[in-house]
Amino acid sequence: MTLPLLIFGLISGSLLSVLVGLVGARRNIGFGWTFLISVIFTPLVGLIVALISDPLPTGSRKWGCLGSILGVLAIVGLIFIGMAMLGMIAVI
Repeated sequence: MTLPLLIFGLISGSLLSVLVGLVGARRNIGFGWTFLISVIFTPLVGLIVALISDPLPTGSRKWGCLGSILGVLAIVGLIFIGMAMLGMIAVI
C-alpha cells in the first residue's frame, strides 16, 4: 500500500513543480529557477517565489537552458526510480 502512494507522491510532486515552473516562465525568475526551487523545497514555496518575482514586460517566456535540462533530467529520473521501485530494472 505504501509503494503506490510513494510513487503517486513523486509523480504528482514533479508535475506540480513543472506547473509552477510554467508560471515562473512568464516572470523574471524564469522556468529553470522556479522549477529548481519547487523541486528542492515544495511547489508551494516555488509558486510564492514565482509570484513575488516581477512579470516580464512583453508577456514573453523566459525558459533558459537550465529549465530544459532540469525538466528532462527530473522526468527521466522519476521514471527510473518508479521502475526500480516496481522491480522492473535491476539496480546495481
